[in-house]
Amino acid sequence: MSSEHPAPTRLADRIHGGWLGRIAGNMLGKPVEQGEVWTRERIDRYLGGSGALPLTGYLPEPADPADTAALRPEWRSCVRGRIHGSCRDDDVDYTVLGLHLLESRGFGFSTEDVGELWLLRLPYLQTFTAERAAYRNLANGLRPPLTATYDNPYQEWIGALIRADVFGWTCPGDPARAAGLARRDAVLSHTGNGVYGAMFAAALIAAAFTAPTVRTALESALGVIPASSRLARTVRRVISLHEAGLSWADTVDTATGESAGGWLHTVPNAAVLTAGLLYGDDDFTRTLALTVRGGLDTDSNGATAGSVAGVRTGAAALPGHWKDPLEDTVRSAVFGFDGVRISALAERTVRLARDGS
Repeated sequence: MSSEHPAPTRLADRIHGGWLGRIAGNMLGKPVEQGEVWTRERIDRYLGGSGALPLTGYLPEPADPADTAALRPEWRSCVRGRIHGSCRDDDVDYTVLGLHLLESRGFGFSTEDVGELWLLRLPYLQTFTAERAAYRNLANGLRPPLTATYDNPYQEWIGALIRADVFGWTCPGDPARAAGLARRDAVLSHTGNGVYGAMFAAALIAAAFTAPTVRTALESALGVIPASSRLARTVRRVISLHEAGLSWADTVDTATGESAGGWLHTVPNAAVLTAGLLYGDDDFTRTLALTVRGGLDTDSNGATAGSVAGVRTGAAALPGHWKDPLEDTVRSAVFGFDGVRISALAERTVRLARDGS
């Protein structure tokens, strides 16, 4: 993969597209984020009952009272006609915190720097699973890598992957460098496939700036993680099923059915993400829709798919029905960032990408 940057104006547009895509994808998936309840089949029944298949925008309001009761409580701020700026969510909080990390500590940051910023900027009750275990370990005086391994049964869950975007955006066209930064962040809370997931996502987003196709970007991302890992094998399995001509639904069902770990584990979610990107075929709307319809950790997968698709599309070309309801505003639990403009976050990210090159 070439490390050549896009032209400066194009770089700014594509980083802004990544931010918008991440937030839009997160908002799309947030109401149905509970993988054991919102299966792929149930999501499609919901959409069909509301006349929203094929899905081309944010989720419609539920038509069935049983669906209303099963949605996350934030759904009223995430469905069509009700969105006024982004909802607060950890998938965006960690992206904001990653930006602050690079601004305040530079590209030479340490894993200890990451932990220190969590304690300073991130409320404990807005952390979950592996991040909460690592936060507790930090507060009790443990240091990496023990923060990831002590009393932490979530070491291979998806939390580190959702923190990786900013490392990809600031290393456009350089997936190896992006993966190295993501690894340094991930080992605070994760091990094994949990770390590989973060490296894969960062590399994928970095590669998306210069790859001729999304398939090429996926191949570049595979190059930064061990080929024998379960994550790499699962991503390659999805690629092979896509090449064999299976339908999107059959590919998702096959690949997730072969992946153990539960709906928050990195590996089955990587299958959903990879399928969404491949079958979305560089169409922003189709990529977000298929990824979220795939189920499991819908808001996290939607966010990462949106980041990749947003980088490839650019902010200017994103459909207005995705970006306009966000009102250029981010709600965040990260101290000092609530209400910040998405465009301002993008501008700050562009400066890092240019200065860090």
